[in-house]
Amino acid sequence: MDIKNLDTFIAVSELQSFTKAAEKLGYSQSTISFQIRQLEAEVGVILLDRINRTVALTDAGSRFLKTAYEIRGVLHQFQIELNGSDKVSGHVRLAAASSLCSGFIGKIYSELQATYPDITLEIIEADTPEMFRLLDHNEVDLVCTLDFHIYDTGYTILCERESETRFVASSSHPLADKKNLNIRELLEEPFLLTEKNMSYRKILDDRLALDALEIHPKLTSGNTALLASLVAQNAGISFLPEYVVRPYVEEGSITCLDVDTEPCYMWIQLLHHKDKWLSDAIKETAGIFKKHLT
Repeated sequence: MDIKNLDTFIAVSELQSFTKAAEKLGYSQSTISFQIRQLEAEVGVILLDRINRTVALTDAGSRFLKTAYEIRGVLHQFQIELNGSDKVSGHVRLAAASSLCSGFIGKIYSELQATYPDITLEIIEADTPEMFRLLDHNEVDLVCTLDFHIYDTGYTILCERESETRFVASSSHPLADKKNLNIRELLEEPFLLTEKNMSYRKILDDRLALDALEIHPKLTSGNTALLASLVAQNAGISFLPEYVVRPYVEEGSITCLDVDTEPCYMWIQLLHHKDKWLSDAIKETAGIFKKHLT
């Protein structure tokens, strides 16, 4: 079996396109088509359906894709052993929620580079639907979400952690020490919030709407590190995940307010597509995420 044909089949399957596979592998589209026909002739079954310029795996193709990943993984491991090196290298593509990038993922990247300096990381900020679109089209290797708990048999959860989102203010704010704050009283204060449809902001807006209430923030930004910094400077009140404000709470510059509303819990999850072949670089990157999430 020609390994080039196997790699071509994997690329076409992941990208669901002969054209995109040709661009990725540096072949002409006719070469891609020829390699797929060769592979199908060798295994004796049709692996891909081509209908109206769309490409989809047949049932046999779906089963064979798993075998193709296994073969490529075995060959990759053999090459490492043959070269006598256990150095982990490679490129990892990660889609992540914007609010996770500035603090949480920043710490993970620092540890990743200190431990595996030959791994490069590409981070794409996106909302949850866009993350899974990228994952389904193999445009990213991993996704790190901050949302409701996601469970889908099409994806594998590598690690996860529940995270509470809190109303926060500067420790010098007049409301900082007040108990059982009424939400209506709180809404009279200037708010600094994330984008309107961002996961935990949407939960807040939906809850307020039930009581015919609405927040009109003075500042909106996807940069949670900026929001936390401004809150610490007493520029306004915010609604942020606990992991974002934890350093400020520990140093005493930010206080989590005691508000008469139900707690809001979200999940940080790291996932990959169930059919994705995981390189050593992806596995080691996921391992560092797991250390921080468990």
